[in-house]
Amino acid sequence: MSVPAAELMIVGHYDKPAGYGTRRPAGSPSWLLMWTQAGAGLVAQGGASAEVGAGDLVVLGPGVAQRYRVAPGAARWRFWWVHFQPRPSWAAWLGPYAKGGGCHLVPGVPEGLHERIDLAFGRALRDAHWVPPAVPAAGRDPATPAVVVGGPARELVLGAVEEALVLATAAARPAGTRQPGEGDERVRRVLAIIAAEPGAPHSVASLARAVALSPSRLAHLFTAETGRTPMQAVRQARIRHAAGLLEVTDLDVGQVAAASGFVSPFHFSRAFKREYGLPPRDYRARLRPDPARRGRQAG
Repeated sequence: MSVPAAELMIVGHYDKPAGYGTRRPAGSPSWLLMWTQAGAGLVAQGGASAEVGAGDLVVLGPGVAQRYRVAPGAARWRFWWVHFQPRPSWAAWLGPYAKGGGCHLVPGVPEGLHERIDLAFGRALRDAHWVPPAVPAAGRDPATPAVVVGGPARELVLGAVEEALVLATAAARPAGTRQPGEGDERVRRVLAIIAAEPGAPHSVASLARAVALSPSRLAHLFTAETGRTPMQAVRQARIRHAAGLLEVTDLDVGQVAAASGFVSPFHFSRAFKREYGLPPRDYRARLRPDPARRGRQAG
């Protein structure tokens, strides 16, 4: 499993002593995520390198030479790792943490979130063994350090990894930047309101009332802090929410539009295409090909 196939999803946990290392001159066909719990590692890919410690998360893209090992002077490196193919919406979360060459570093996740992220990865490893109750279990040992995941368990594991990724990227701070809303608690509150209910009938006036500001004052503060207007932030949150619904539900495009707060399917389709480069139906078809159509083609 030193170079996992692109379609494989593998989740595992290592606690490696000094001297451990892996080198892939051609990179990996899959994406690789590593969450450090203790000790330190040295990760390099595509000309970018970083020493990581507890609370640091690294995501490496495919097809670029990579190397990682226990950091010089460190006695150990304990970390969770996952080979996977990401959901398209994850690119927006990782973008601010790109270091070049397909390497993304999410540094210094607040300590208060470490336990929850650890639990998410622990759940991922347990869920990797899950089979529906009516299906006999394969008898795999849940204590094994790495598991190749398939079937329904794959979606469970991907959900746990997504939880860890969202928590880390939302709470950490990209190097050399300021988090949106860091300078004003009221802007942070508005961002939290939007994220919690992207499909709600938000307006600048309603958001301003929630933080006891005038609409004009909120608009000024929000744009100064985030580089976006409040309604641009609402639209982006709605589109991300819609992408998630397209990925994991069978709602039609009109239902997805309504659930995400868009006034019409036409308006939704135009906004979605501007963000993702293709209409909602094509986006879903690319992620979830029609089984009947695949069967006809195979026949």
